[in-house]
Amino acid sequence: MARHVVAAVDEIPPGGRKLVEADGKKIVVFNLGGEFFALLDRCPHQGSALSGGILCGLTLSDEPGRYQFSRAGEMLRCPWHNWEFDIRTGKSWFDPRRTKVRAFPAHVEPGAALVEGPYQAETFPVKVEADYVVVDV
Repeated sequence: MARHVVAAVDEIPPGGRKLVEADGKKIVVFNLGGEFFALLDRCPHQGSALSGGILCGLTLSDEPGRYQFSRAGEMLRCPWHNWEFDIRTGKSWFDPRRTKVRAFPAHVEPGAALVEGPYQAETFPVKVEADYVVVDV
């Protein structure tokens, strides 16, 4: 699995998203309250770009006329046919065992950790001022 630096943390604010390309794949990266999640930018139904989808929450009902809303901004609705997917897992809400969007591990690493490699060379002091979002594809 290859690692790809796709954005500085401050490029994707909480509740935001960014479309990136890594290893030839279009991937949409989401920031849910400081946690980052990455999904393939393709709905499994008919191939719509999920990066254009609406962020919504989860509405549950245990009886007619009673509704409970939770997980605001953690569900993604496909822009073509309104299929809903859990951003944290990629699983669909209507059939989570069989229908899902491919999810990729995403995490934050300090810039200093990304510049080190296996080779030694003459070095100069460098100041790293930001953290970056890294997606494993």
